[in-house]
Amino acid sequence: MIETPYLLFLGDAPDQLSSKVAQGIRDWRPDNAVGQYRMEGCKADLRLPDMDLAEARAAGAKTLVVGVANRGGVISPAWKKVLVAALEEGFDLASGLHNLLRNEPDLAAVAKATGRALHDVRVPEVAYPIANGKRRRGKRCLAVGTDCSVGKMYTALALDRDMKARGLKSTFRATGQTGILITGDGVPLDAVVADFMAGAIEWLTPDNDPDHWDIIEGQGSLFHVSYSGVTLALIHGGQPDALILSHEPTRPHMRGLPDYGLPSLEAVRDVSLTLARFANPDVQVVGVSVNTAALDEAAALACMAEIEDRMGLPTVDPFRQGAGRLVDALVAL
Repeated sequence: MIETPYLLFLGDAPDQLSSKVAQGIRDWRPDNAVGQYRMEGCKADLRLPDMDLAEARAAGAKTLVVGVANRGGVISPAWKKVLVAALEEGFDLASGLHNLLRNEPDLAAVAKATGRALHDVRVPEVAYPIANGKRRRGKRCLAVGTDCSVGKMYTALALDRDMKARGLKSTFRATGQTGILITGDGVPLDAVVADFMAGAIEWLTPDNDPDHWDIIEGQGSLFHVSYSGVTLALIHGGQPDALILSHEPTRPHMRGLPDYGLPSLEAVRDVSLTLARFANPDVQVVGVSVNTAALDEAAALACMAEIEDRMGLPTVDPFRQGAGRLVDALVAL
């Protein structure tokens, strides 16, 4: 178990979106977030107290969480001094990067000498099966996006929260590092060998009560040439009954791909349904989730109204407004 609370390490994050792991913890498990540690040049800010290691220890923090999600998931050499000092200060370290803490000789040596723990949450711990495509009891919902990092996880967490508040049967199924750090369990899907990805999602979303919803954390985008494979594994392994389209309306291009524009919501709807119907012919698109964090209230409302009118689907920002209308759409299926 990863000990809480956390000091969230933002390192030298070049922008706010790069700190999405830490942001998710702050937004969904605020009691676990004591403060933030930012290096010189950091462009991200969670609006938590800035703390050095001694201040964070005095405030009760037990684990320094690497809250940066950079391209390729690597541990930057520039971070090493802070990570080593954190171990020496008495912190455990936790990370969801592909570049594992345990594989860094200097960190492993200091952790061993100080008796501290290294937690790599992006390591599959189960021998997942190959997908068999058999239908399972229960219901499943998946958010699919126009791009990476557009709010698919926030959509799923908000749905699960609001469904539970109504007394409905719901389980959030984490499939990435941030979701696992928030909930403590899940499948680190992009670290699973490709042949077993869809099977891992079948394993994560087993038979359940007929009225129980698995709310599956979305990943990547079918239209992102770097990460489309993980999205397709979620679609086929999850066999969703309901799809929610996720979108960030101010994004100038695909995340990390300046030569690629975002697809339309209509294209995401049509391609997602075509692929999802191979595994579940009855799947439906039930709503649109819009990440309006970059818009003021008036602009956000206007944007969502335009999308709802165009798409004919309930359209909300589930973090800003709540997911109630999306829950209504699921209940109506």
